[in-house]
Amino acid sequence: MNPHAPTIKKLNQLSIFLENSPGHLKRMCEILAAANVNIETLTIAETNNFGVVRIIVDKPEAAIAALEQSGLAFKQVDVLAIEIADKPGALLAILEKAQTANLNIEYMYALPKGRAECPSLVMRFPDIDRAEAVMKKG
Repeated sequence: MNPHAPTIKKLNQLSIFLENSPGHLKRMCEILAAANVNIETLTIAETNNFGVVRIIVDKPEAAIAALEQSGLAFKQVDVLAIEIADKPGALLAILEKAQTANLNIEYMYALPKGRAECPSLVMRFPDIDRAEAVMKKG
């Protein structure tokens, strides 16, 4: 194993579909808080009428149960969290690896980093298992 290889984790991501109007994001947060679910990272992609809130949470099963009970529309997908060095060109190396393997990245966003940790990027690939194997190669 390459000691300089990035840490790669498969994570459960929830994509919640919300009306793009005041109060809907707050309601989603209330539902998750009532279920004692912590949001570890969040990104929102919006259109005129709806938004897609993508979240990584500490308790995916509890979040799924709470969202199902609430009636909110959502989808669970697997994504990869890929740790990258905090230096110029680090993302480029990941993108070159993906391109060499002909892997399409559907979207990506950042995970927060701690004081001693490297940043991580959350990436969604059409074939998550193949992408995981490619990214783990040294």
